Amino acid sequence: MGQILVVDDERSMREFLAICLRRAGHEVTLADSAAAAMEALATAPIDIVVTDLRMPGELDGLGLLRAIRAAGLGPEVILVTAFATADTALAAMQDGAYDYLTKPFKVDEINAVIGRAMEKRALLAENAALRDRVAGRVRMAQLLGRSKPMQQVFDVITKIASARTSGLITGESGTGKELVARALHSEGSRAGGAFVAVHCGAIPDELMESELFGHVKGAFTGAVVDRSGLFRDADGGTLFLDEIGELSLGLQVKLLRALQERRVKPVGGPAELEVDVRVVAATNRELEAEVARGAFRQDLYYRLNVIELRLPPLRQRREDLPLLVEHFLRRFARDQGKALSALTPAAMKRLEAYDFPGNVRELENIIERAVTLAAGPIIDEADLPALRPSAARPAAPSGDLPDDGVDLDRLLADYERAWIQKALERTGGVRKKAAQLLGISFRSMRYRLEKLGLDKGDDGDE
Repeated sequence: MGQILVVDDERSMREFLAICLRRAGHEVTLADSAAAAMEALATAPIDIVVTDLRMPGELDGLGLLRAIRAAGLGPEVILVTAFATADTALAAMQDGAYDYLTKPFKVDEINAVIGRAMEKRALLAENAALRDRVAGRVRMAQLLGRSKPMQQVFDVITKIASARTSGLITGESGTGKELVARALHSEGSRAGGAFVAVHCGAIPDELMESELFGHVKGAFTGAVVDRSGLFRDADGGTLFLDEIGELSLGLQVKLLRALQERRVKPVGGPAELEVDVRVVAATNRELEAEVARGAFRQDLYYRLNVIELRLPPLRQRREDLPLLVEHFLRRFARDQGKALSALTPAAMKRLEAYDFPGNVRELENIIERAVTLAAGPIIDEADLPALRPSAARPAAPSGDLPDDGVDLDRLLADYERAWIQKALERTGGVRKKAAQLLGISFRSMRYRLEKLGLDKGDDGDE
């Protein structure tokens, strides 16, 4: 039996439906308006909503249906009305209603529709359980998505999880590269081993070799004890090298040898040590372009890129937005002890119009902020931050390609220089803040400034 919410402004109809549905064994909650219904949906799990079409107030039954779907909520919705028309029936079904009943109706009729709706929910739950068994701990790793691009990601994870070969995860910042790496680990034969992660741009070059391969006591100033290193810490498991493009060329050579020989030599150590590690790397850069300009070793690129798994940005999987919103909303509401599980249609529409340059990570932060600030049971547009339009993307070239061609490197350099200068102007010359605006690391910012002739010898970070 199911949890059913009956919504009708007429008390007699609410009570009639409550008696019929309770006799059939269902748990019934009553609401006299769409607003009260959204509050009920925010506080209790509901399987089916039975709502009158015509109700006073800001939202009628059709508006309630749209609000439920805009908020990413999952109950089946059955609309009931004494004023049926072909247009309203069509609109209801197009907006995701399960069925549409005309008053007066028989008790057997409403029970039959409810029974079919419950069967559908049971089938969906069974399919979800089957997907969970197939995808295993991928869902536990919070990889969510119904869109085709994400289903392709799940398929690749399932196929390559148990492979011993290296893997390269690419995609913009905030798309979930570490979650994919963890899913590859937990779904494969190395799930019983350690998963060790390191951000290659977060550790200075002079310490990175020791961090990766370990050192012996006395190898350098400050080496007061032996250190095993991340490769040996991950022995039998997975080593995740996040933002591999930040690694210096010198360390790239040593990493390549470790991958080829499956051995590491601790700094100051007398001999190489065998390791059994699967290396999964990730980057938000286009490594082929980095190879072309000499910033990344070609042999290491080929060694890492045995299997590439490219993650789509959130703007290319917008159909996953309601699912992700619901996931973050429930998580943060639970963490903060709030009865929140829905957004108003206006708030959801505002999110849908945004490009999310920070991808899923940015959405997560937005929802956490909204849950923190929300005073009522539903998140409204006012609870969201000011979502500024994303920076304009390069316009498609106009006209035909000139007969004598173009200097693409110069055009790209001019475009890059213009945006860097805008970012520096915005931040008053503070490079770290400018790098954050551009979504690049400070090290990458310094490199680009030098390459473009914008380096004036002053870091401008204070």
